[in-house]
Amino acid sequence: MERVEVVIATRNAGKLREIQAILAPLGLKILSLQDFPVIPEIIEDGQTFEENAVKKAVAVARLTGRIAIADDSGLAVDALQGRPGVFSSRYAGDKGTDAARYQKLLGEMSGIPKEMRGAAFVCAIAVSSPEGRAETVVGQCHGEIAFAPQGSYGFGYAPVFFLPELGKTMAELAPEVKNRISHRAHALEKLKSILPKFIQEKMAE
Repeated sequence: MERVEVVIATRNAGKLREIQAILAPLGLKILSLQDFPVIPEIIEDGQTFEENAVKKAVAVARLTGRIAIADDSGLAVDALQGRPGVFSSRYAGDKGTDAARYQKLLGEMSGIPKEMRGAAFVCAIAVSSPEGRAETVVGQCHGEIAFAPQGSYGFGYAPVFFLPELGKTMAELAPEVKNRISHRAHALEKLKSILPKFIQEKMAE
């Protein structure tokens, strides 16, 4: 039987690997935006992670004629009233690097004591049919902002996101460990419960 093609609406290789590893048991043929170079950048102008995820998933599903999965994720810091939030990827400007973003964050957190450095990674994932029917799930991972970056795994704010119960930052965790506990892992586990009906509908066409 031919495998159903699902497009992950990202060009981020690290994110794609993480999603592929978690969805592997479903036996899908996973594509990404690298397979569709003509699709333009989709502006993430929503007020919430869910709005951005749905906008991307619906647009990519319609443009490719395939089921599309999109996520929007970011870091919500208690002491910063939830910032950087939906602006996590643009926190140091549109051209800012991962290091520039987390160094800016560390600067803003300067002087804030350990007990007030609580934070959560939040991930909203949307799945959309080519006709535009979409559903979303949300996963979270709670921790705190470290005082200095540690670790070389992962991407984004992982080097400064400390997990007290493990005594390590997210960037110090091997991928197989991160893929069990991350915000994206929690959201993807929830996605597994709603994705099959989208696949069944596609197979019935």
